[in-house]
Amino acid sequence: MTTDPWGRVDEDGTVYVRTADGERAVGSWQAGAPEEALAYFKRKYDSLVTEIELLEQRIRTTDLAPAQAQSGIDRLRESVTDAHAVGDLDALIGRLETLTGLLGERREELKVKREHARSEAREVKERIVAEAERIAAEETHWKNGGERLRQLVEEWKAAERIDRPTETALWKRLSSARNSFTKRRKAYFATLEDQREHAREEKESLVVEAEALATSTDWGDTAAAYRDLMQRWKSAGRAGRDTEEDLWARFKAAQDTFFAARSAAFSERDAELREHGEAKEKLLAEAERLLPVTNLRQARQALRSIQERWEAIGMVPRDSRDRLEGRLRKIEETVRGAEDSEWRRTNPEARARAEATVAQLRTSIEQLEKRLEKARAAGRDKDVKDAEEALTARQAWLEEAERTLTEFS
Repeated sequence: MTTDPWGRVDEDGTVYVRTADGERAVGSWQAGAPEEALAYFKRKYDSLVTEIELLEQRIRTTDLAPAQAQSGIDRLRESVTDAHAVGDLDALIGRLETLTGLLGERREELKVKREHARSEAREVKERIVAEAERIAAEETHWKNGGERLRQLVEEWKAAERIDRPTETALWKRLSSARNSFTKRRKAYFATLEDQREHAREEKESLVVEAEALATSTDWGDTAAAYRDLMQRWKSAGRAGRDTEEDLWARFKAAQDTFFAARSAAFSERDAELREHGEAKEKLLAEAERLLPVTNLRQARQALRSIQERWEAIGMVPRDSRDRLEGRLRKIEETVRGAEDSEWRRTNPEARARAEATVAQLRTSIEQLEKRLEKARAAGRDKDVKDAEEALTARQAWLEEAERTLTEFS
């Protein structure tokens, strides 16, 4: 009898394998030496080892599906249990049990991953539904809104599936949002034609008004009327594209006709105003030769003639009006000042009042000087200060009064 740590060959050629449960016959060998029999059945054992190693490698290093892996383990366990081979079959069973445990861990990992993926997918689909409902309730850019809803449906299809009840409920909300958006869009376009027809009628009326004003020469009021028409045009909304373009062409043509005529009239008026300005420049040169006033009567007569011609000339450009008027005003003020001086000089009552004022101030100054001397002599500082201040004021008044009096000389 030939033996081995894991098996033996009996004298009648029966081959046995040793397991934890005892010996089990695995075959018979009638031709050849017993050692060859053991070698043959060991090779069968080695084949099982190779299959197990390959399965271990696939389970550990690839994403082999758990069901497929379990099927492989079960098949190999059955092969090892009934194997016609010689070797440590119990060890192979142990390795398969280890793989079963590893597969259990893999299943738990996959379960966690699936739950995580479903959670993420639920968040994605809830976001998709929320955006779709916002579009359905708020979006008014119909083309963009419709395109975005189509994109959201594609995003939904690309997302992982979640539990059926939640999936169904969210899909119903998404479908409802799409239907709501479609209904709102249809309602909008249903009323759009009515709005366009109303806008067409309104703008045709505005065109008639604009064309009626095109030949007006009431520049200010008509320009304001066109501004009002433009505001009403903008508020009227849009008619159909072709109608809108035709009506706008008529409206603008009428407006352009008026403003072109006004521009031509203003250009003509500006040329006339510039001529008026040049004429007034010449009058100013004539008026400025009256200064300084040496003969009041002649200056007054000449200025009156200049003023009459000035008014007869009429308006000048706005940007030179203040300058020209200012120059004439200075000449008028100078002549008027000469008249005032002449009147004061020849007015006996004014002269008498001036002489009386000078006399009164001189008397007052003499009295203050005496009071000041007494206060100084008595050492009354406060009275000295009061007298000095009063004396200074009276002296200033006297100088002014004496200057006035000299004008009557």
